[in-house]
Amino acid sequence: MEKQYARILQKLSKAVEEFDADRAKEAAIEAIEEGLDPLRAIDEGLAKGIRVIGELFEKKEAFLPELIMAGEAMKAGTQVLMEEIQKRGLSVKKLGTVLIGTVHGDLHDIGKNIVISMLESAGFEVIDLGVDVAPEVFVKKVEEVQPGVVGMSALLTTTAPGQEKVIKLLRDAGLRDKVKVIIGGAATSETWADEIGADAHAADAVEAVRKIKALLGIKQG
Repeated sequence: MEKQYARILQKLSKAVEEFDADRAKEAAIEAIEEGLDPLRAIDEGLAKGIRVIGELFEKKEAFLPELIMAGEAMKAGTQVLMEEIQKRGLSVKKLGTVLIGTVHGDLHDIGKNIVISMLESAGFEVIDLGVDVAPEVFVKKVEEVQPGVVGMSALLTTTAPGQEKVIKLLRDAGLRDKVKVIIGGAATSETWADEIGADAHAADAVEAVRKIKALLGIKQG
């Protein structure tokens, strides 16, 4: 049986590595039918595939479109497996909670969505606030869910100041020292992060996962 499970795990990983959402879904259904633990199917199958693409992306051997397609394939398989996890009443071990959104005035979400896929594959719970998120909404949600990290994306230089405003409001609400803040997006930089008092800046999704783990003191791997 273990040999059969290994074959299915390989199919799940390969479906993500080859950007095939339909195949990822089919492999996830097969995993359930054959009795493979759905938690294991995600961790050792789908997540393994996205990690492979992430490593290639870091080495510049894969590019943004591939990362997007791999994320979509993983999502297709994960949806099937999560339904089974909920049906069985299983609990998914999470590394931590990340609250993420694109700041007010900015409607871009491709980069944010890739970060979410990578974080979820790494084992984080992600709360996605979406796009065009008002500063007050970030602050209210931080107070409500108490995430370990808040991630803010800004593609436009005109919207980047919204990141600074969120940090200021967090400080005013007495929440700033209770949450780590990471920023990203084309309009941002390490210099901007330092200037507005963010804890970190990430240039891409792979770096975002690595830096979020570092901010939370989680062993890399």
